[in-house]
Amino acid sequence: MIFESHAHYDDQTFDVDREELLKKMPEWGIGRIVNVSASLSGVESTWKLTQQYPFIYGTVGIHPDEVADLDEEKFSWLRIQCTRDKIVAVGEIGLDYYWDKASHETQKYWFIRQLALARELKLPVIIHSREAAQDTMDILKEYGEGLGGVIHCFSYAPEMAREYVKMGYYIGVGGVVTFKNAKKLKETVQQIPLERILLETDCPYLAPVPFRGKRNNSQYLVYVAEAVGALKGVSAQEVIEVTDKNARKMYDLQ
Repeated sequence: MIFESHAHYDDQTFDVDREELLKKMPEWGIGRIVNVSASLSGVESTWKLTQQYPFIYGTVGIHPDEVADLDEEKFSWLRIQCTRDKIVAVGEIGLDYYWDKASHETQKYWFIRQLALARELKLPVIIHSREAAQDTMDILKEYGEGLGGVIHCFSYAPEMAREYVKMGYYIGVGGVVTFKNAKKLKETVQQIPLERILLETDCPYLAPVPFRGKRNNSQYLVYVAEAVGALKGVSAQEVIEVTDKNARKMYDLQ
């Protein structure tokens, strides 16, 4: 069964058919899904999904685009949410210098605070990093050593991926690996051990070829597994089995 390590089924694009879609996941070979929160409202909607579907787990975290809304009272509320049933990680957290919706200093401050929260509660982290390669690396070296987690939707050079692997992190690989122009990600997949890769969609975004540009969902992960297998010289089934084991280990769902 495929382990979907990063999805956003609480996104409004799924409002029209969410229940119908999620009910089909087991027959499509999707064994577990981690629904990742990105905002304060997303924390609550994610937890509701975990209660509705036995195969869905959730995370608690505020995306760098949303951290301008945080304050100490809301952060205390986040800490409580992390202790709820079926919450398996802190995320998605990190830095995003592409959209720049919050100042870099504000993003760094709440990134570090959420890393500390994960350490306090002994939870892995889901890291978002866009056009912030060095700052993300520097912060994780100082505040994230030994935490464990995944660099979600990895988009940097293979050398950086290898450094993260040395630090104990997994690399999240999704539909982008099927794109013809995804040279860096393809090289990354070839250069790091399969035992450090997680399969993810980031749905509704980043659907793989042949569905590029359409709404993504977990059933398309088989195309990601096939692409990873071709790059590693193994079968898609081996990719599915190893990445399932990886995700269960990271999220402590043994």
